[in-house]
Amino acid sequence: MASTNQVSERNNDSFHTFAGRASLVVGSKWAFTTAVLLILFWGLAGPYFHFSDTWQLVVNTATTIVTFLIVFLIQNTQNRDARAIHLKLDEIIHSLKHARNEMIQIEHLSDADLENISKNFEEIRAECERRTAKNRTHASSRAHASK
Repeated sequence: MASTNQVSERNNDSFHTFAGRASLVVGSKWAFTTAVLLILFWGLAGPYFHFSDTWQLVVNTATTIVTFLIVFLIQNTQNRDARAIHLKLDEIIHSLKHARNEMIQIEHLSDADLENISKNFEEIRAECERRTAKNRTHASSRAHASK
């Protein structure tokens, strides 16, 4: 008999598979075309229904429900993609000789800690710009001296 964890894991995998496929379908040009055609059909049906409140309510309700459900599917897919990217970056950081392994899983740090790291990289970027400007000036002065 399957344990609760196995059933939960199987359901989770099924949902991930469904969410991934649904995101691909919903993000396709065919889904967009279908949505445009449905809206056109709804708009053309307006005179038949005398532009009634029910006619308006149908499209409002349908779009609200579809949007509500699709937000969760897309968020699930985005979460999985972000997690995979973080793991890939962690692997790259881990494999580089001079990389700081403290950077692995920094996405779990507090906002204040991330801000400090961001400031550190801003200082590194500014230092690189200073060196680049200095090298350009030095190269330019050598070029003028050789003329």
